[in-house]
Amino acid sequence: MSYITTNYLGRRVRLALLSSLLALPLSAQLLQPRQLGYAVNPLIGTDWVGNVYPGPSAPFGMVQLSPDNGIGGWDRIAGYFYPDSTIAGFSHTHLSGTGAGDLYDISFLPVLLPALDDSREAKEEHLGVHARFSHSSEQARAGYYAVTLQPYQIRVELTALPRVGVQRYTFERGSDSACIILNLTKAMNWDRTTASQIRVTEGGRRLAGYRFSDGWARDQRVFFASRLSRQPQHWELKTDTLRHEGKVVGLSHRAYLYYKVKAGEQITVTTALSGVSEAGARANLAAEAPRDNFDGYRRQSEAAWAARLGQIEIASSTPDSLRTTFYTALYRAQICPTLSSDVSGAYLGADRKVHRLPKGQAAYSTFSLWDTYRTAHPLYNLLDPKTSRDLVRSLVDFGRENGGHLPVWSMFASETDMMIGYHSVPVIVEAVLKGIYKPRDKAALLALLRSTAERRGYRGLDEYQRLGYVPYDTEEESVSKTLEYAYDDAAIAAYARWMGDEAAAKRYEARAQSYRKLWDAERGFFRARSASGVWRADFNPFAYTKDYTESNAYQYLFSVQHDVEGMMQLMGGAEGLARRLDEYFTSPTPQEIELPIFSTGMIGQYAHGNEPGHHNSFLYNAARQPWRTAEINLHILTQLYNDRPSGLCGNEDCGQMSAWYVMTALGFYPLDPLSGRYELTTPLFEEARLRLGSGAVLRIKAEGRQQDKRYIKSVRLNGQLLRRSYISWEELQRGGELSFELTSERGHIWY
Repeated sequence: MSYITTNYLGRRVRLALLSSLLALPLSAQLLQPRQLGYAVNPLIGTDWVGNVYPGPSAPFGMVQLSPDNGIGGWDRIAGYFYPDSTIAGFSHTHLSGTGAGDLYDISFLPVLLPALDDSREAKEEHLGVHARFSHSSEQARAGYYAVTLQPYQIRVELTALPRVGVQRYTFERGSDSACIILNLTKAMNWDRTTASQIRVTEGGRRLAGYRFSDGWARDQRVFFASRLSRQPQHWELKTDTLRHEGKVVGLSHRAYLYYKVKAGEQITVTTALSGVSEAGARANLAAEAPRDNFDGYRRQSEAAWAARLGQIEIASSTPDSLRTTFYTALYRAQICPTLSSDVSGAYLGADRKVHRLPKGQAAYSTFSLWDTYRTAHPLYNLLDPKTSRDLVRSLVDFGRENGGHLPVWSMFASETDMMIGYHSVPVIVEAVLKGIYKPRDKAALLALLRSTAERRGYRGLDEYQRLGYVPYDTEEESVSKTLEYAYDDAAIAAYARWMGDEAAAKRYEARAQSYRKLWDAERGFFRARSASGVWRADFNPFAYTKDYTESNAYQYLFSVQHDVEGMMQLMGGAEGLARRLDEYFTSPTPQEIELPIFSTGMIGQYAHGNEPGHHNSFLYNAARQPWRTAEINLHILTQLYNDRPSGLCGNEDCGQMSAWYVMTALGFYPLDPLSGRYELTTPLFEEARLRLGSGAVLRIKAEGRQQDKRYIKSVRLNGQLLRRSYISWEELQRGGELSFELTSERGHIWY
């Protein structure tokens, strides 16, 4: 996005705020947008299993500037783990809540020499040069992070623009031996440096070059251009030999910039990135941050977040802890996917060629689609259709550049092939059906969707097309793949019908029924079958086996979002579905079953810390027991999320965990994003107001919520009683007032 001036943005926010306040009774005034960045606490989720970073990023920005503890491992996938007390650098790229670690590119660290350094200690993985810190010195909010490095007494402040990271170092005591280190060699987790280069000009005041690496992102290329507010007394470059599997594979570099500083003196380091070239990084730097002005860029970043967060306002009477949890979720849901095109529109494509977009368009990367198709992308469609359009265009372009195969989990022009399904398809189709993305060539897009679904020799798709399911004796995770493919095929069928290709629609509607081939009516579960049709022996629905992706048979029991009616028939109708849901949410894990690392946030067999079951609580609406939907959702919202560093019960997964919280807290959820229906549940707040991407305003009222009335007695949309369990996309787009009448009594069915 391009930044408008702070003064103009502030005036626009103030006018919008004044307009909104005039429309409200004084008793229900909402939190002012300019305050919302301070309601965000990016430290939430940095402890336990959240795997998120605390540093700043612009909305969907290319730069994620954040501290790294300096050692690897599961807990430090995002570079930072709250229980740690060391910082080995501030790098410009990070992943938000993933299950695998990579990036950590272009890392700076200011020190006073001699620095803390454990490089010579006999450790399998050492920190190298590092600092210590205390959480008491940390500040973190939307667009800003700060910490004091010890024993150096250097205050580090960070902010971020879309393609630029800005650091300010305040030396709290004078020294003749201050040093700023740029380390392009250090690597952690799956990341491995393959080559790097640093060019120093203007006597050390400007640095530029690149870091190439290999890991989860294959052949990753990050170019950079840095400007320092003060020229060093002198500088030096050090060269490291890179080895892989015992062989020399290249050279890498570190830069050391030496200063004499007085107490209170500040040095600002401004760094732009590009995935295309060093020239692209320099152009990004000139366009977004032409001056050394940390405070100005911090205000700019905070204003951008205030505008984003201000799209949803909640009653000012909301307790501080809930307000912080909600706005942190809204913030974290909008830092992925990440911008990948330069200000010129240039970006590196999946074909490893440089492409250029027309003015007004942007390319994006970092698509965790197995997770985010469920709630994050539906949230973007509601709040920011322009960005959503660019996201979908990026997926389509990747597919064209990638030999006709849409991405599964992509970042930095690379297909990681992480997770399963081809969930680019429902993301694209949802945007098409809702009028957000309009394909120039409808038939060409259908061909791209089909070439992805009919790919030969890929993850059981040959057998899936031949048998109607993926057999376990030829492919691992066969049950999960069959169910996920069926959902994606339903999306292709919906697109084909939208464009008028009835033959393709019928073909893919039939494929979308593939889930039935794995239904074991005797056991009442989706179960693995061999290519000859024989059920796998020794079936245990509690066991975590290779037949399911990060799950067991219980956790994939309801993974038929596209055909809830058909699934209910298999289970004996609404009453049967209710019984199976009760069984699912109340069955404890047997002692002999060891829960894997991704099964967290457990309620019976439901694992909120992982994604496949995120829609399941809303199925009680279909089972005509909506009070159970309310009970379970309110338990998740209030017990499995909080405002502490351990406040996420599972990996954030690039916005999915947070998007689930945002939409459920507001009282509606896309059980099947393709359907255009949003299942209703009891809102978390007495009042909220959404400024939708359509330009409409939706006001949500749930009077009595603070009195712990948790069940819905009736729902009105613009004064008219709703006789159904959902609100439609079209109704949301028109805005108005969605009013919930609540009660403390269970058992009400308002539809």
